[in-house]
Amino acid sequence: MLEFEIENEERANGSRIICGVDEAGRGCLCGRVYAAAVILPDAFCCPELDDSKKLSEKKRDKLFDIITNNAVSFGIGFAEVDEIEKINILNAAMLAMKRAVDNLDMKVDIALIDGNMSRGFDCRTRTVVKGDSISPSIAAASVLAKVSRDRYICELAKLYPVYGFEKHKGYCTKAHVEAIKKYGPCKIHRPSFLKKIC
Repeated sequence: MLEFEIENEERANGSRIICGVDEAGRGCLCGRVYAAAVILPDAFCCPELDDSKKLSEKKRDKLFDIITNNAVSFGIGFAEVDEIEKINILNAAMLAMKRAVDNLDMKVDIALIDGNMSRGFDCRTRTVVKGDSISPSIAAASVLAKVSRDRYICELAKLYPVYGFEKHKGYCTKAHVEAIKKYGPCKIHRPSFLKKIC
């Protein structure tokens, strides 16, 4: 079970309101990049919580409800395809994470960011490499970001059925690449990600 070690370190340093932040969809060939920010209650206990990539879709959906029903606050943010193309995927992911934090209904003392980089936030941040496997707050954010993006992609699958988005969620699978080569890209594909394919 993930322990609140990093959160407790920050509480010992005087932080009261702490959120975890993570993104989803950075490596996809299409669609928005999503992010989530989550403030968990001090007494939150969920043995099943883990990095979203290690969980089944069914378990992520279950945890999504547990987290959203029990969080002190949570925020979802995203950056659109045109923003990804304009400022690049790294900056777009940072923008989505900032928007997620801004969508919390309270100001935080510190945001724990998954990875080794943070920029553009209006609050103090701490980066945590592999944070979604270490911090419950970041793991919770990873689940909300992943489920939110998957649900968005599944809605797009109804508009663009030939690509099979509901199966690969927009990632660079063989089936996805073959569909792009057969039908060409659609308006939600990221042109800069398709240079080696098209």
